[in-house]
Amino acid sequence: MERAHEKYERLIDRCKSLPPTPTAVVHPCDESSLRGAVDAARAGLIVPVLVGPTARIRDVAAKAGLDIGGFRIVDATYSQESAAKAVELVRSAEVEALMKGSLHTDELMGAVVKRETGLRTARRLSHCFVMDVPGHPEPLIITDAVVNIAPTLKDKVDIVQNAIDLAHDLGATEVRVAILSAMETVNPDVPSTLEAAALCKMAERGQITGALVDGPLALDNAISPEAAKIKNLASPVAGRANVLVVPDLEAGNMLAKSLTFLAGADAAGIVLGARVPIILTSRADSLIARLASCAVAALVASARRASTKRVVE
Repeated sequence: MERAHEKYERLIDRCKSLPPTPTAVVHPCDESSLRGAVDAARAGLIVPVLVGPTARIRDVAAKAGLDIGGFRIVDATYSQESAAKAVELVRSAEVEALMKGSLHTDELMGAVVKRETGLRTARRLSHCFVMDVPGHPEPLIITDAVVNIAPTLKDKVDIVQNAIDLAHDLGATEVRVAILSAMETVNPDVPSTLEAAALCKMAERGQITGALVDGPLALDNAISPEAAKIKNLASPVAGRANVLVVPDLEAGNMLAKSLTFLAGADAAGIVLGARVPIILTSRADSLIARLASCAVAALVASARRASTKRVVE
């Protein structure tokens, strides 16, 4: 029998050989977000830089019994200022990741996407859940269930590539991407099947790289070898997908929450496509899910450091 959270434990163990990632924790003004930073620091995953109102952060720490004496605090009066100052820390190369505190996601992302002062790259930003599903042999990456509401085909190219790159950063030896729809045949009346077919052709032509890509695939024949066999799907992805690309945010949200509340899965969350990984956690997240989110960001940051070093050399 698989131990609970064994897949997350493997991710966290991979970080033990890495230096902790300097991380701006943005507006950690409640116990949940501040405790998440303290726990991740204690686990050796991050070096937190707390960005927010100093007196309020210290008050939260005192009431919760959290020791933040060794952490740097960058004072900011309100949440938008916290987000702006955290982004400045990235731009000045003082931190290599961002971690959401008790501010709204929109406030943090608003500072990230500003054209002149933000952290944009050539890629579109997208969110990935790295899900630890009991009984499933490896982590499942689900994208995008948080950032892109109704992504276009052009958006999905970046969404898929971000997820592929993440899977490699997490140590996947083979990345198998399923472009999900309600069916596994191309139907002109179902736009997601047409986009799936186009994405597969783009992967075939080298416009998307680093993975086996197939679709459209329904969820059952994307992850169940038995379902794929019944449908006679001859595909290296069908039944074996480790990346699931959903048609839109609504579908992704329902899929991720179904796995969480009906299958007992945990969801680590990260935003990709910016200059640094962005850790998005929820107050409802378990401790292991919070640590896994930080471990994912640490592995991404480590891969970027290695890539930058190779370019410089």
